[in-house]
Amino acid sequence: MGEGRGLARVRWLYLRGLGLIFCLAFASLLPQLSGLMGPEGLEPAAAWLDWAREQLGSQRFLRLPTLLWLFGAGKGALWGVGLAGLACGALLVANVAPRWALVGAWACYLSLTVVGGDFLSFQWDVLLLEAALVSLPLTPGHLLPRGSGPEPRRGAILLVRFLLFRLMVMSGLVKLASGDSTWRNLTALEFHYWSQPLPNVIAYFVSHLPATLHHASVAVMFAIELGAPFLLFGPRRLRLVGAGALVALQVGILTTGNYGFFNFLTIVLCLSALDDGVLTRWRLFQRLSPEAAPAVRQPRAGTAAFGVFAAVYAILGLAQDAERLSHTPLPSPVSWTLGQIAGLRSINTYGLFAVMTTERQEIVLEGSADGQTWREYLLRWRPGPVNEAPRFVAPHQPRLDWQMWFASLSRCEDNPWLLRLQEQLLQGAPNARGFFREEPFPETPPRFVRTRLFDYRFTDLSEWKAPGAYWTRREVGPYCPPLTLEAGQLRRADLPAER
Repeated sequence: MGEGRGLARVRWLYLRGLGLIFCLAFASLLPQLSGLMGPEGLEPAAAWLDWAREQLGSQRFLRLPTLLWLFGAGKGALWGVGLAGLACGALLVANVAPRWALVGAWACYLSLTVVGGDFLSFQWDVLLLEAALVSLPLTPGHLLPRGSGPEPRRGAILLVRFLLFRLMVMSGLVKLASGDSTWRNLTALEFHYWSQPLPNVIAYFVSHLPATLHHASVAVMFAIELGAPFLLFGPRRLRLVGAGALVALQVGILTTGNYGFFNFLTIVLCLSALDDGVLTRWRLFQRLSPEAAPAVRQPRAGTAAFGVFAAVYAILGLAQDAERLSHTPLPSPVSWTLGQIAGLRSINTYGLFAVMTTERQEIVLEGSADGQTWREYLLRWRPGPVNEAPRFVAPHQPRLDWQMWFASLSRCEDNPWLLRLQEQLLQGAPNARGFFREEPFPETPPRFVRTRLFDYRFTDLSEWKAPGAYWTRREVGPYCPPLTLEAGQLRRADLPAER
């Protein structure tokens, strides 16, 4: 099977990778905390805590488990939790008190996600929390840096593989279970590259490949998502083939789109398919991770506790997956248990793009001093001027830019944070200005704001070569009604007639 070659070096490398992902996640989030969740943010964390205090009573600590109950939800507290999480991620990378560092990074990230509203509800946010949970039995308890440590419990690395297995298999199954015709007839990639939330310039050129290649790519994707995960539990050669296929899929996704740290985290999870015999073929890992210490006999109590933990995790994880696919109620004990631990966001179900979006509508935000001449507010990463190439931004995730994509799939009234953003622009709030490339009203805030929907599509290559345009855009209509401030309150604007 190849497992007898040891897993201590694999554990060492995997935990360094997981710590690096935590560092990337916190470093990306920190500059956005004030604008998104601060007291003057689009979804203030304090509002979540006030609501929970009134509506949930003592249950609030279980439903919204966050360190902010201790420190408040001011800008300093948010930054303090974020910086503490970043430090814990760095300690995990440095192999300093790895078990405590992992718990600290998990607690800090959980503390921010539970009060982050729409902006911290992406699948990779909860995947990072779940990865930390399943990695805890794998993490050694030493304090000062040392080598690879004693040989880990084999079941602990299998638990990480099991998470990877569920993530990838569910990603394939939800596409089939949704009944979406573009997945079933293999045409989904004819739309994906230009309709995804944040494409990059490579996506532009890949989108112009022949349709037969797009169809073949979808077929290969299904083969990888539904087949390769089963190889993770086979002999070494099969494991490496399965892990290699999964890594190749993630590399293909991250080179044609911007999905924050998601693809990088999935690649780190793929490291669990290796063994020390593979790593020792590369001299770099021989130098970085010294040979494992002699194996230590695991105490019976610890083995029993791990067995219970693994069994409960597997049951709850598979139960959620089955419920999502079959839409049948779970047994009462399972449903009750999931309800009790839901606030921890650490056992989840997954599956991106179950239904492929076949159009792209962008919300264009504009301001005006007189209601007749309008100037556009340009977000830093979303498509704007048609002659601008889509850009690379991952592993950073601009949360507002991402959420604007989801807002375009719903109605204005379903997104109160967007109304708050427009109100702040009318007030000239510094927090709101920070989201945009430049301030179109640098001296006096606009008197009116409006949002319009535009249909965006990639241009043909002939249009790109001649005028140099990457996008075409066509106005669809208004999104929110024109807005203004009256006596400090946001109101629908009665615009002057256009001349």
